Amino acid sequence: MIDIKKIFPIYAVQHQAMVSVQGDITIAYRLQLPSLFSQSADDYEAQHQAWIKALRVLPRHSVVHKTDWFRQRRWQADPPTGRFLEDAGNRHYEGRAFTEHSCSLMLTKKAEDRKAASSSYSGLMRKSIVPRQTVDAKQISGFFEKAGAFERILSDSGYVKLSRLTNDELTGTKAKAGILEQYLYLLGAEERPLIKDVHLKDQVRVGEDYCNLFTLADVEDLPALCGSRMTYDPYSTDKTRFSTGLVAPLGLLLDCDHVYSQYIFIGDEGKVMKALEAKKLRLQSLSAYSRENAIARDATNDFLNEAISQQRLPVKAHFNVLAWANNTDELQRIRNKVGSAMAKIDAQSKLETDGAPQIWWGGIPGNAADFPANDTFDTFLEQAVCFLNTESVLRSAKTGIRFGERLSGRPLLVDLFDAPMKNGTITNRNLFVCGGSGGGKSMTMNHLLRTLFDQGTHCVTIDIGGSYKGLCELTGGYYFTYTEENPIRFNPFYIGPGEVLDTEKKESLKTLLVSLWKQEDESYNRSEYVALSNALQGFYDHLREDAALFPCFNTFYEYLENHYVSVLEAHKVQAKDFSIHNFLYVLRPYYKGGEFDYLLNATENLDLLNQRFIVFELDNVKAHPILFPVVTLIIMELFISKMRKLQGVRKIIAIDEAWVAIAKAGMSQFIKYLYKTVRKFNGIAALVTQEIDDLISSPILKETVINNADTKILMDMRKFMNKFDKLQEVLGLSDKGKTLLLSVNKANEPGRNYREVFIDQGGQVLNVYRNELAVEEYLCYSTEESEKLRVQEYTAKYGSIEKGIAALANDLTQIKS
Repeated sequence: MIDIKKIFPIYAVQHQAMVSVQGDITIAYRLQLPSLFSQSADDYEAQHQAWIKALRVLPRHSVVHKTDWFRQRRWQADPPTGRFLEDAGNRHYEGRAFTEHSCSLMLTKKAEDRKAASSSYSGLMRKSIVPRQTVDAKQISGFFEKAGAFERILSDSGYVKLSRLTNDELTGTKAKAGILEQYLYLLGAEERPLIKDVHLKDQVRVGEDYCNLFTLADVEDLPALCGSRMTYDPYSTDKTRFSTGLVAPLGLLLDCDHVYSQYIFIGDEGKVMKALEAKKLRLQSLSAYSRENAIARDATNDFLNEAISQQRLPVKAHFNVLAWANNTDELQRIRNKVGSAMAKIDAQSKLETDGAPQIWWGGIPGNAADFPANDTFDTFLEQAVCFLNTESVLRSAKTGIRFGERLSGRPLLVDLFDAPMKNGTITNRNLFVCGGSGGGKSMTMNHLLRTLFDQGTHCVTIDIGGSYKGLCELTGGYYFTYTEENPIRFNPFYIGPGEVLDTEKKESLKTLLVSLWKQEDESYNRSEYVALSNALQGFYDHLREDAALFPCFNTFYEYLENHYVSVLEAHKVQAKDFSIHNFLYVLRPYYKGGEFDYLLNATENLDLLNQRFIVFELDNVKAHPILFPVVTLIIMELFISKMRKLQGVRKIIAIDEAWVAIAKAGMSQFIKYLYKTVRKFNGIAALVTQEIDDLISSPILKETVINNADTKILMDMRKFMNKFDKLQEVLGLSDKGKTLLLSVNKANEPGRNYREVFIDQGGQVLNVYRNELAVEEYLCYSTEESEKLRVQEYTAKYGSIEKGIAALANDLTQIKS
């Protein structure tokens, strides 16, 4: 046993830097990398070039030590909120396994006169170390300046975010482990410090965990070809090649607890070239005795030629995977997994035994200068950078819509509106949602609307097909639909408590009355406009005088008949200016006893302004020449009223499959108005369609909706792969977006029921997510007739839709288990 205090390589931590006992200076960064499955081939190449540029500015005798930690975790649900569907979703994800990733980068400047370490000359082999007494201040200042340039180059690339680690983050505190303790004791970034025994004899063991070290330390073990990316076959198609980083199989795609460590040693270029020249001459003299020596001579000569002709920077490199488990059976499975992962990148896995302790010792943060040089290989910087891990997990926003991470299904919040507006990713909050039948768009929109409703948003939905009836009932909203037994009813004349007859309300009522009175091709003159204005003002004055009267079309009609006629006569209004009798005759069908007396005389569902969830189901009236224009006018008036009067409140209008009918009814101008102005009123306009041909042929969609919807949510489009070019042009998708979109639902996790969605925000942030729902959510949102009927049956049996869905979900879960 050796007292680690006598040989521990880190002498001091101060000024956010570590000083080793040999006089090496190390500064460390926390790295934030792009998410896995979100980058294109061009992104990987651009990031690769940024790393090369950054590493080239570092001084000689520098060591770049990058560590990526991958830990298997289980998701823990938040405390219950009291919201039925949100709590159901939390329970559904409870215990979900996922991979947690963190990344740190250490830059080390070796002491100038430091002797190169090896497996036989390592600090681990000593019984004690005498600390170096002096450090060159000028050397430290120059290194810090170069490190600053390195940091700026990487940050300016836009792919990597760096944050300098503080003293506490390096050494840890009583409550939180620092990177030194994390490495020595295999602790998580958020775990409390816990001292463990470390055994290095025969096998590396940390506490109860058995460790295996797999290295890439010899050119013979490396892939014959390497690059900044590789093709990920599960998500690729005949038309697209889906990209991941070269070493993704050693990172997030390796599902076990492990650390992927990457070392790049930048030496004295002149000395390296001179040593290689000497090696070539030595091999030349020996080439007559062995063909292997001749081959080695030629390889060395080619290396030197390329270094000089293409200005390559020769470096030494080493890469390894440290994986651990708390039992030998699991450790054997891990060996198989790592071996398979190495094979995926065409590399040969080597399990280190004798040299593992020295390599582990050199991996201590701040001790990379003590890494054994005999376990490194010569290469160029361009090739070495290919083996850096450049990907991380998706990060969850503070607030947003719950989706699932594509790889594991881990739930995360995706902010579609606030943060992207602040950082300039999008310039409006509008949505465009498109997907084929059965692709999951109604499920996605239900989920989105439910989340927005829980966050306090006013939701107005126009639907054809009854996709939102369950959610509307669950939220206690208003559901307007037409049946013979219960025809659709409104009351645009009703003014709620505290409201007044403002100009906007009068204008919307006049528009409604004119549309009922006149044909589309008929015009109305100024005198008729004034007469209607006076009639409405007089009617509401009359209501204030007689509190017993209820505002509706019936009382308005009676006011015109009994009071306003005499007013017109008193003012000697001629029939040619305004024919009150013609007006009353044409509008008679909407008065009590008329054919449509139900339409404008509702006594329930009156407070539309303050009701936060409203659905207009237009399936049975979309072809009706009388009802449909009235309904569309009332919808327009309602949402414009919400936009202007509900200040500081978010509101959304979702038009699902109804837009074709609405456009025919002359509502296209309203859609254009919405998409161009709703942003100013903290509003969202969302349009949903499944007809791909409509995208290509409709000028409303092409010129207004798509151009003014910065967020596009698209479902599975693979069946349109062979005619995707035109669709890509209309949607304004990049090649990266095309590749991501065509990968949707291509390799879903077996045994889990979900659909994937592709989200494009401003053409800048593109990702694919799972939309995985709890059983309760699925039953509430389902559009399958048999499932809707069962929900109705259970609702009737248990007295409410919430209790009915809960009981049905419980029954289905028991049957499945």
